[in-house]
Amino acid sequence: MKSTLKKVAFIGLGVMGYPMAGHLRKNGFDVCVFNRTAQKAQSWVDEYGGSMAATPKEAALGCDVVFSCVGNDDDLRQVTYGEDGILSGLSEGAFFVDHTTTSADVAREIAKKVKEQNSEFLDAPVSGGQAGAENGVLTVMAGGNAVAFERIKPIMDSYARFSQLLGEVGAGQLTKMVNQICIAGVVQGLAEGLNFARSAGLDGEQVIETISKGAAQSWQMENRYKTMWAGEYEHGFAVDWMRKDLGIALDEARNNGSHIPMTALVDQFYSEVQAIGGSRWDTSSLFARLEKMRAK
Repeated sequence: MKSTLKKVAFIGLGVMGYPMAGHLRKNGFDVCVFNRTAQKAQSWVDEYGGSMAATPKEAALGCDVVFSCVGNDDDLRQVTYGEDGILSGLSEGAFFVDHTTTSADVAREIAKKVKEQNSEFLDAPVSGGQAGAENGVLTVMAGGNAVAFERIKPIMDSYARFSQLLGEVGAGQLTKMVNQICIAGVVQGLAEGLNFARSAGLDGEQVIETISKGAAQSWQMENRYKTMWAGEYEHGFAVDWMRKDLGIALDEARNNGSHIPMTALVDQFYSEVQAIGGSRWDTSSLFARLEKMRAK
């Protein structure tokens, strides 16, 4: 189903937003972008066409849909509020879709403000990493109004292979927390398994070729074992961002009474990765921590 919503804005051109906005442009949408570093926005326009704006407000003016993908709760508030914020330019009846991974609380907060302007808000964090964004195969976890979601889904199909509405506003962010909790455990398990294999003198390639055909198989195993084994981490989803996401999940767990001790432990392990200079390394660098311990 093709969308009748054609004019869109994209706020935030990081490793995720830049290619996501590009897919929108390649799929025929009239895209106006904003980025805090104007040169990044200019580079995007040079590559894809479209237009750029000096402020989030300017980008949002006259748009059917405004997408955002920034860093955290504070970044989202910064581009949303104020005289130069998205809300100052958002048209009545328009849609505001946030792809940032944030707390559920800030999603609900902004949704209330958007509703007061007779517009609709969807919290829609994504999974799939930089490669998923570049290849247009992200997974979108959304919260909000069902009618709004159905209107927006054909547009998100430009960069997503699967989108699901999970409930009211905030449900998308809560689901992303589940996603990150699960990933933390899988990456730690893979790191420990590979570390064990190396200590036992096994051939890592052969081990993974074998066990990936069975119940141990995972996305992380298929996509990260080679670089883990080689000690290469200058790619992918940064440890700093994973700690931000796990911090959000840990805060929410304290609020809802759930127990996630493994997540807390892996978060601590990531702090140790940061301490050895891995703040911008990929999350698979949990293996580097174990290798450092093994070398002692």
